[in-house]
Amino acid sequence: MARSPAGDQRIIHRLGTGVQWRELPERFGPWKTVHKRHLLWSPDGTWERLLRHVQSTADTEGGIDWNINVDSTITRAHQHAA
Repeated sequence: MARSPAGDQRIIHRLGTGVQWRELPERFGPWKTVHKRHLLWSPDGTWERLLRHVQSTADTEGGIDWNINVDSTITRAHQHAA
């Protein structure tokens, strides 16, 4: 199934800015169309494939630092977490 580059940009804009679906700029067309595409692409693995591709490309180019550090002095848990 072919993917629309415009559809990618509309969804990525929404995810990147955090705006509500109804607040997408008019230049992207009807928000319901963009939302429906997002709902279709989520369960079929499209977003996972895109993420793996972007991560792989960035890792190959040395653009990802995979070192992760957690400072436990700022990590908090709920009082009932044990």
